[in-house]
Amino acid sequence: MPSIIEARGLRKVYSLGLGARKIVALEGLDLAVERGEIFGLVGPNGAGKSTTIKLLLGLIRPTAGGGTVDGHPLGSVESRAHLGYLPETPSLYDFLTPIEFLRVCGRLNQVGGAAIERRAEELLELVGLGHARDLRVRRFSKGMVQRLGLAQALIGDPAVVVLDEPMSGLDPIGRKDVRDVMFRLRDEGRTVFFSTHILPDVEAICDRVALVSKGKLTDIGRLDRLLGSQIRAVEVTVSGLAREQAERIARERAARIRGEGGLIASFPTYEEANRFMSEILAAGGRVEAVAALRENLEELFMRRATEAREARR
Repeated sequence: MPSIIEARGLRKVYSLGLGARKIVALEGLDLAVERGEIFGLVGPNGAGKSTTIKLLLGLIRPTAGGGTVDGHPLGSVESRAHLGYLPETPSLYDFLTPIEFLRVCGRLNQVGGAAIERRAEELLELVGLGHARDLRVRRFSKGMVQRLGLAQALIGDPAVVVLDEPMSGLDPIGRKDVRDVMFRLRDEGRTVFFSTHILPDVEAICDRVALVSKGKLTDIGRLDRLLGSQIRAVEVTVSGLAREQAERIARERAARIRGEGGLIASFPTYEEANRFMSEILAAGGRVEAVAALRENLEELFMRRATEAREARR
């Protein structure tokens, strides 16, 4: 089956005015998002994430290139019929209650009659706002507004849900609730496309990730493939010896040492870590844990940002 979102050579150039310089916000983006996956778009501020989302939604037109949503050209009425969207800072009608607001959104999405009421009630429970169904939106916290914005993105029963910084303004419990909703949407066969700067959330929930920097795609794929399997360090946690004795053995192995109470020593290879553990055990100590450290998404993110800065010099 074809990808549910496809972008081919998407380019967007903004002009600052007649005769003024132009800014290239996006340069030749090629992207394919599969049906039923959670896809994360990651990049620093100004990388082109919001521009990409606006192009996919048809809110702006590309300077060059094109693409499709569920087989329909970007920006067409047919493509929008398959989309639900939550902006980073949703602006809602604050004189309405959540149930009233979702009724309006339902009608705009051509959800009629009793189906609006049923769908609105289901969504308020899904995003954790059932208790506030009759409270005016002007009394909502930022996190509650974010939850209601997520509910409106789902009112039309979309095949693709596009979320721009969906965890913004949420406490840890709220972030977990949103992650759970995203998992549920994927389980229902929907596609979730979202941008974020909260990298642990990306690592926790994404099936695939795209990294953009200065308007260009730098990496795309599953995290396990992007981050690779190369071990950058092996950490060994030990106990049962006097700290001075354990530190002496670790220093002889040229290890980095940290931790309180017990001791954590870091080695560049398993061979060095094994020798250290053997000496600790021979001295009567205990090995509590061994962990192989690999590059995480934040480190890849920072490496790409550094490469982009150096390329501009």
